[in-house]
Amino acid sequence: MAKKIFSGVQPTGNLHLGNYLGAIKNFVELQNEKDNDCIYCVVDLHAITLKQDPKELKNNIRETAATFIASGLNPNESILFNQSLVPAHSEGSWILSCIGRMGWLNRMTQFKEKAGKDKEKASVGLYIYPILMAADIMLYDATHVPVGDDQKQHLELCRDIAQKFNNDYKVNDFLVPPEPLIQKQFSRIMSLKDGLKKMSKSDASDLSRINLKDSNDSIINKIKKAKTDANPIPSNIEELENRPEAENLIGIYSNLKNQNIDVTLKEFGGKNFSEFKNNLSEQLIDKISPIASEINKLLNNSDYLDKILLTGAEKANEIAEKKVKEIKKIIGF
Repeated sequence: MAKKIFSGVQPTGNLHLGNYLGAIKNFVELQNEKDNDCIYCVVDLHAITLKQDPKELKNNIRETAATFIASGLNPNESILFNQSLVPAHSEGSWILSCIGRMGWLNRMTQFKEKAGKDKEKASVGLYIYPILMAADIMLYDATHVPVGDDQKQHLELCRDIAQKFNNDYKVNDFLVPPEPLIQKQFSRIMSLKDGLKKMSKSDASDLSRINLKDSNDSIINKIKKAKTDANPIPSNIEELENRPEAENLIGIYSNLKNQNIDVTLKEFGGKNFSEFKNNLSEQLIDKISPIASEINKLLNNSDYLDKILLTGAEKANEIAEKKVKEIKKIIGF
């Protein structure tokens, strides 16, 4: 069945393997499914919930767009734009913030994690971020949203807002409560140095992640130094329990090969990690090297990237502005 897909990625710059396997690869697969309408957004409004260097933010917006395109997103098949170019996102967010409830936002665990111990110093934007996310999605009548487990709660809030708006204004099905698309396997790629921590740009050690712009030599070196354990690779999934580093590396290999973990374990069961790591490095280089090359090529043509984002924003604005006008009419503006 055809789906209307919306998803966004923050322009943090220097995207890594976790971003690719956990999100962008899935975006490309959804784009390539017949009849899907896909809208992918560089969510720069979300990025400023934390202070950003303006010059760096502009570069990161372009780099995220370049990564999307280099990974296989086609601006002629999907709408690709950055959020701040479409005013309806901000306007829709304010209206929906008057529908959402404090109690709902107080339950958002991600705010508590990001704000840390001193919540008084967190920005209001960080607190109401899920309302903007709801507007992002519902302005396009998206039926499905690919999300990680950490964003599922925000999507539930989005559904609550849609249902309350529809009930309050007696407009059945006007705002579409979206369904989550959650990858059953490999949605969380973990650190190469600690299998219990998510792969992250903010990790102090560059050895903890494979960056999408890493050279072949860097990939080989990082995989060689990736943490494992003393036991050989098991032959079944049950034996991976309590072996997070082994499970992570085997999961990465399986994802790159588009195969189930049990197929990988059948291939390498009983073997040592040094042989497996050589094969994993080869798979990563085959996948990452062309992406890295294309990202660098695109980044040398900022005018081209800006034109793609502007063209995408014009398409997105046509849809989102119409929805905001309909919302205004319903609420009496």
